Amino acid sequence: MNSRWVIQKLTSHLPSRLSTVLSPSKILIPQSPSYKVSTFLLNHVDMSLLLSICGREGLFPHLGPSLHASIVKNPEFFEPVDADIHRNALVVWNSLLVLYVGRDALKLFDEMPMVDNVSRNTVFSGFLKNRELESGFVLLKRMLRPGGFDQATLTIALSVCDTPELCLVTKMIHGLAVLSGYDDVIPVGNALITSYYKCGCSVSGRRVFDEMVQRNVVTWTAVITGLVQNELHEDGLRLFSLMRRGLVHPNSVTYLSVLSACSGSQRVIEGKQIHALLWKVGIQSELRIESMLMDMYSKCGSIEDAWNIFESTEETDEVSMTVMLVGLAQNGSEEEAIHFFIRMLQSGVEIDANVVSAVLGVSFVDNPLGLGKQLHSLVIKRRFSGNTFVSNGLINMYSKCGDLDDSLSVFRRMSDRNYVSWNSMIASFARHGHGLAALKLYEEMIRQDVKPTDVTFLSLLHACSHVKLIDKGQELLKTMQDVHGIEPRTAHYACIVDMLGRAGLLEEAKSFIDSMPTRPDCLVWQALLGACSFYGDTQIGRYAAEKLFQSAPDSSAPHILMANIYSSRGQWKEREKTIKRMKAMGVSKETGVSWIEIENQTHIFVVDDKLHPQAEAIHDVLAELFAVMLDEVNRPDKRCILFHTEEAKMDTAVVAP
Repeated sequence: MNSRWVIQKLTSHLPSRLSTVLSPSKILIPQSPSYKVSTFLLNHVDMSLLLSICGREGLFPHLGPSLHASIVKNPEFFEPVDADIHRNALVVWNSLLVLYVGRDALKLFDEMPMVDNVSRNTVFSGFLKNRELESGFVLLKRMLRPGGFDQATLTIALSVCDTPELCLVTKMIHGLAVLSGYDDVIPVGNALITSYYKCGCSVSGRRVFDEMVQRNVVTWTAVITGLVQNELHEDGLRLFSLMRRGLVHPNSVTYLSVLSACSGSQRVIEGKQIHALLWKVGIQSELRIESMLMDMYSKCGSIEDAWNIFESTEETDEVSMTVMLVGLAQNGSEEEAIHFFIRMLQSGVEIDANVVSAVLGVSFVDNPLGLGKQLHSLVIKRRFSGNTFVSNGLINMYSKCGDLDDSLSVFRRMSDRNYVSWNSMIASFARHGHGLAALKLYEEMIRQDVKPTDVTFLSLLHACSHVKLIDKGQELLKTMQDVHGIEPRTAHYACIVDMLGRAGLLEEAKSFIDSMPTRPDCLVWQALLGACSFYGDTQIGRYAAEKLFQSAPDSSAPHILMANIYSSRGQWKEREKTIKRMKAMGVSKETGVSWIEIENQTHIFVVDDKLHPQAEAIHDVLAELFAVMLDEVNRPDKRCILFHTEEAKMDTAVVAP
């Protein structure tokens, strides 16, 4: 039967790189005289090529099984009859294994008439890629005999050891490498280094590196990357400096890791030096390098340098634009970040969930709720609602815009919540003064076996402070340490001080500070001083102010709060001295800003603002409201009724008769 028409029809549907595979000249005729003369349409090489492509790229789902059927029906071409056929047939069988990786590969492996290390490694790799670790290591146990595995087997096994739970497995593979003599092979050493660092075993990873007789650029890069991944940024920079003094030259991946080390350690000077090196070797314009440079400058606070790189780049993609967007947001340029996002939309850049998550991370305190709702509409339109990070951003956005109901609605609709989701919602309740709701949600979080973090307890303590649940707050601090093993930060202690201070327990707050296991910082002293300002306690207030002067000499908080304490006591001379001292030290008070959104337009005001077009009418209404307030309040709080006249004049207090 003339079947060459099959070849012609199939060739017309194959990619160009395969069009010559089914050439009529490539017909296989068995060389062994023990077989009757027969022909096969493909030779071993072409059959192997077709099977490999079908397996790797998923092309022609029916072609692979058809080729398998041909192999079964023509055993004389694919069984170990003589040395030549054995070698060529083995290549075909191994390619067939690739086709079945992830489904029935082990069954085929057991039925194969011949196998080698490539066969074993193919099946082993398939198990590990599908995270079928138990099946994979059962097969590895079968391979543990002389000639049953090679260095590729070890590197495949190490490639999946990437979590702390698998550190022991890495050590077992390491022991196997030593026993089999593969520990001196560079690729095995590189794989061991990478695995140890990914498992968090930094000491073991560095020890493997130090004991390696030969190292290549992958070796050095693996260690530097591992150090950075384990937040040992300074060590990573030192090792890079050592590398440059040797004969191995860094590659692009090395530079990416070193720039990440500069970002993590806030080393902008070293970052600029590496930037200069990139110019010297001529790879500064690679897209990945440019994105990492922007990220480094942004995280080091040099947003202008990051912007200059972005503006000068010849090519941008979603990654580089997202890096720039996040950089603007993290450096306090929220308005610029919003405008940049709009620019991305207008330029037709593909907006993915990561970009939306980044823009939702922008502070919405000074931005209208309407903008946030538009972003939510975009999330729904692009079907990003199922993305946990996007939903977490929506929770925070609505909360900061004052819409607690929508914040809770997003949280309740989430099908997949992580600890950030719970923390965000608890923080939202705390931010809005709903302390009991925050505590109730925390209890629900524990019931669902979600492990709290230090941020969870920070929000809970903040919530307890607002509703004056002193005993509950102190209980939470103890639970945080004893039950969950989380060591409190000074921010947690500051919340306890604030909690006691709000309840008027100033002596208890001072005693608590004295008993702290860590040295109090400016947050703690500012919390105590703020409470003293509220209750007009000059004695403890002076003590707290002096401590705050020492820990934060450039802060205006101790001066302003002490001035308010003196005002509440009628000690005008002391107040004047405090204000003069602040001015003499060159400390300026940060201007307070308030805003309101009316008909999609945001109106922003500062203290004694007269720049608004309706400033005169606004001040008239304020004067009327102030008069009404004095009439309705029998005993006005003299601490709160303070007016500042012109900057050069002395402040005066208005107290109801």
